Amino acid sequence: MTVENTPQDRIAAVAAAQKTFFRSGATLPEAFRRRMLRRLEEALCTWEKPLCEALWADLHKSCEEAYLTEISIIRGEVHNHLRHLHRWMRPRRRPTPLKLFPASSRIVTEPLGTALIVAPWNYPVQLLLNPLVGAISAGCTAVLKPSPYTPHVAEAIGRIVAETFPEEYIAVVQGNRDVNTLLLAERWDLIFFTGSPALGRIVMAAAAEHLTPVILELGGKSPCIVDRGADIDVAARRIAWGKTLNAGQTCIAPDYLLIHAEVSERFTEAYAKALKSLHGDDAQQSPHYVRMVNDRAFERVTGYLEEGKILLGGRTDRADRYIEPTLLAEADPAAPVMREEIFGPVLPMQTFQNTDEAVAFVTEREKPLALYYFGDRSTAKRVLRRTSSGGACINDTIMHIANDRLPFGGVGNSGMGRYHGRDSYDAFSHRRGVVATPTWIDPPFRYAPYRFFKWVKGIL
Repeated sequence: MTVENTPQDRIAAVAAAQKTFFRSGATLPEAFRRRMLRRLEEALCTWEKPLCEALWADLHKSCEEAYLTEISIIRGEVHNHLRHLHRWMRPRRRPTPLKLFPASSRIVTEPLGTALIVAPWNYPVQLLLNPLVGAISAGCTAVLKPSPYTPHVAEAIGRIVAETFPEEYIAVVQGNRDVNTLLLAERWDLIFFTGSPALGRIVMAAAAEHLTPVILELGGKSPCIVDRGADIDVAARRIAWGKTLNAGQTCIAPDYLLIHAEVSERFTEAYAKALKSLHGDDAQQSPHYVRMVNDRAFERVTGYLEEGKILLGGRTDRADRYIEPTLLAEADPAAPVMREEIFGPVLPMQTFQNTDEAVAFVTEREKPLALYYFGDRSTAKRVLRRTSSGGACINDTIMHIANDRLPFGGVGNSGMGRYHGRDSYDAFSHRRGVVATPTWIDPPFRYAPYRFFKWVKGIL
């Protein structure tokens, strides 16, 4: 199945219609935003089964994993916005200095306008519709661009949006990177992009032409540190789960393992047991083990298997796009497997002798989207203080994304901007400072010829 490119004139017409609709003020009332959020939730309920079937067709993703990692996250986000929208929309009073007497000050939020949301293929439902919640909540219109690499999901999303929202409010544009180029040539009020750092640079360069603000949710190599104070069995189980979720095709998956030399052998044994517990003796037969998205991804990830010593796994099946969960040792730190984002179930492992060595290894590289540390709390605090990452977990992996009260986003090479919960509302909003000055008094000291300037200078 392939996705047909939306023609250029169609893209231009949709963008123009949305700008007109936004300027009409229809999206501004709270009641409208709430109604649209409820429509989205109802659509998710109605389309849950077709979405799960599409995810299975494109990624071999089970219904359970599809609901946990895609649909439930969006529904939770909708509930959070419905619960707090009134408070978020309310103007916030701010103190006013004496020099502005008798004025008052407040912050009001206003929608940025028409947003472009571009999603990747690895979580093609969540990473497209979760940002949409923020756009709806903030009062924006939005054009959605699904990934062509998950065509069944893209087709389902197109039908869902067409049946749920008027096109001048929310619309879907389909196609490959040529369509991305056409979309980026349009003028938007915000571009929300999730993908690789390389593509993020292209998006940012295009946005610069119109000084369009961007939110870039990128990726990178997220380190996982296992210190000698860690509970090895728990660490192995949680790392195995985080690394094999979606077959490692997760932007916040543990990308490489730094482990204290004293516990490396114990961890290898525990990791093997954890993988067997999660996926059985043969992960290829597990209904919960995802496949590589396409042949190109399969070839790229299997290439990493030659760059180290395979301790566990390593079996592949090109016809099925299957790669067995693999633990890799003795990889050169300069090798691609240690420099490039893997985006697959291969976990390279490096040993260290002390925590400072592990911290130095992390900080010498680009800032990652996530950092995971397993060990005692006091050392964990020191590691977090000396490193930088978009998000982090202590004695766990992945789970920081599950708390919609926490901001999610990258830093440096792993992205800019953040969303989830209130941060999603803010991402699509402008915080407008307003000073209101009454006319019952008009102090003369601010006007030329600046009488009483010595007195005025004292309060400035």
